[in-house]
Amino acid sequence: METRKKAFKAAFPHTIPIFAGFWFLGLTYGIYMHVSGFRFLYPMLMSLTIFAGSVEFVTVDMLLGAFHPLQALAMTLMINARHLFYGISMLDTYKNTGRKKAYLIFGLCDESFSINYTANVPPDVDRGWFMFFVTLLNHFYWFSGSTLGGLFGSLIQFDTEGLDFVMTAMFVVIFLEQWLKDKTHTPALLGLGLSLLCLLLFKADGFLIPAMASILAVLMLLRSPLERKVRTQ
Repeated sequence: METRKKAFKAAFPHTIPIFAGFWFLGLTYGIYMHVSGFRFLYPMLMSLTIFAGSVEFVTVDMLLGAFHPLQALAMTLMINARHLFYGISMLDTYKNTGRKKAYLIFGLCDESFSINYTANVPPDVDRGWFMFFVTLLNHFYWFSGSTLGGLFGSLIQFDTEGLDFVMTAMFVVIFLEQWLKDKTHTPALLGLGLSLLCLLLFKADGFLIPAMASILAVLMLLRSPLERKVRTQ
């Protein structure tokens, strides 16, 4: 019990920025479901079991339209394809986490990945429990925000335009923090350069997957030289 308590205390501060973004976006999603004609049970159960914000927003149109399971599957895979690359990056990180691994895999999202992959976990804190509580807290923030938005959607009247920028700003801060912490900036510069190149080649609607694939391929090819460079610094 003491191990879990210490891990929770270490994980919670890392998730506070996520709380702000997830609550705003979760409330927006719950309100969107409400005005689309769905009871609060829908956003509550969907945020609990799907836990993929972009897919959940798209699912509203799917539920209102004709039943096309293959189209829904293809759309979900396309939207969340980036998680394949997150998963590859976390193979070593999630080793030896025991029964927690199943939930860590299920709850892997952009924000949990960013924290669990980059956080400096104190030596006296169990890393497996730290990652579990980061994932659990982020999941709870989204679930609670979506549920409240569905419950009180008719009572909340405010302009939510531009709230999604909260998450963009958060990722910029995470990137800058990682930049300051790393000894070498080659991977970050490669990521930025390849992303820009793919953006120019494939445009905004289609650059994400090619960018992630090219970054993964280049970093795998350069893994040994990059590791030697870090060791010599």
